[in-house]
Amino acid sequence: MTIGGYLLVSFWTVLLYQTFLFAVALLRKDNSVADVGWGIGFLAVWAATFLLEPGKTPLQFLAGGLVAVWGLRLSGHILLRKRGRGEDFRYAQWRRQWGRAFVLRSYLQVFLLQGIFMLLIATPILLINHAPAGAIGAPAAAGVVVWLAGFVFESVGDGQLRRFRKDPASRGRIMTRGLWRFTRHPNYFGESLMWWGLAGLGFSVPGGWTGLISPLVLTFLLTGVSGIPLLEKKYRGNPEFEEYARRTNAFIPGPPKPGN
Repeated sequence: MTIGGYLLVSFWTVLLYQTFLFAVALLRKDNSVADVGWGIGFLAVWAATFLLEPGKTPLQFLAGGLVAVWGLRLSGHILLRKRGRGEDFRYAQWRRQWGRAFVLRSYLQVFLLQGIFMLLIATPILLINHAPAGAIGAPAAAGVVVWLAGFVFESVGDGQLRRFRKDPASRGRIMTRGLWRFTRHPNYFGESLMWWGLAGLGFSVPGGWTGLISPLVLTFLLTGVSGIPLLEKKYRGNPEFEEYARRTNAFIPGPPKPGN
């Protein structure tokens, strides 16, 4: 099957999956379902394209394993984090702002738009599953190392923040310890790094360089659109956060700047 066929299968997989999530969100009156389903959606794309051809390669299994570990961990983490907390503040705000147009705008601006980004970010997966052969050589090995570094940042950062929030003494405070001492968003940095690693795996197949669109799009979203800007907006004016932001890099880890 041509790469166009793979793109078509991926398109329908994402469209059906995002429409299913939208239906669940309507029933639960909670658009945070989109965040819970984000990681699993990539596993669905990998599985749908992996099954298109009879011949399988070790590189395809490796890519699928990395996507599964990332996606299932992330979805499970978000599900546990939101348990008993209701709809995420961003979606709740849009629910109030959009009024009667909420249902249509949710489908178009949350679920379908997320699906478009999912297709772009999944590019390395499509390239690897489309390739008739792909060796686990130096590019793949380097990609795995980068992916592992990203996994450590995301999973450890999430764990540190979860424990911080469980501590009653932390109520109303800003997390500034552990990995959060070196970057205000170690989990976002880790997620970006993992997709740079997956893009590296794609360099083992013909045309793999085009998979760089994946980490470029994801990093842009995390740093300039729906990640850091939206999350930090609610902390503006908080003196503790303002001082933390002055001393600590927003995304790429680095040593804290000296205090006043």
